[in-house]
Amino acid sequence: MTEGRCKIDIVTERYDLDDTVTRYATVDERLLTRWTGADEGDSAGYRTLAAWFNRRLLKTVYDEHGRETTGKRIESDYEALTGDDDLVREDVLDDLRGAGIDADGLLDDTVSWSTMRTHLKDCLGGEKPVREAETEWEQKSVSVARRVTASKVDEALRSLDSKGRLPGGSGAEVDTQILLSCPDCLIRIPFDDAIERGFVCEDHLGAEAVSE
Repeated sequence: MTEGRCKIDIVTERYDLDDTVTRYATVDERLLTRWTGADEGDSAGYRTLAAWFNRRLLKTVYDEHGRETTGKRIESDYEALTGDDDLVREDVLDDLRGAGIDADGLLDDTVSWSTMRTHLKDCLGGEKPVREAETEWEQKSVSVARRVTASKVDEALRSLDSKGRLPGGSGAEVDTQILLSCPDCLIRIPFDDAIERGFVCEDHLGAEAVSE
């Protein structure tokens, strides 16, 4: 990558991707508008936008080499190239090489969701509006659940105290906390902290998962 330049900018220029966008003036305008939901549609997450960018890249290269792009060709090839099946991916890469396409270079030029996040926030200075009306009920629901849990624990403590199984237990203070764990690593954070940060685990459960 050219020093000081964003990968998305470099790839967009290298393949003239701005020329392939019709509804929007540039790729950046399309990405920013879809991410913020400024066109009054549902906002798209980082993974969705990265996948769109990569498929647009794939279609541009296919068009340049006279390769079929109708039907589900782009989608199926993209899924093969980004999937976990090494044999299927290598078959598609070999097919691309046979068509005169720099398959390895093309694969290297695809972008990740984290690259998309950096581009939208840092390069384009985008800010996604927080729609409080849409998220307020979720936080209230969790607060209610915590209060109900605390009430049930208090009730159980009083019963255990009266039975002599936990003397003085009815006088204990109950602190209920909702912890969210990442399934891929050891990170555990309180629900409120996750809401404030916008993600549970930056590496595995990033902010874009909320909107996708």
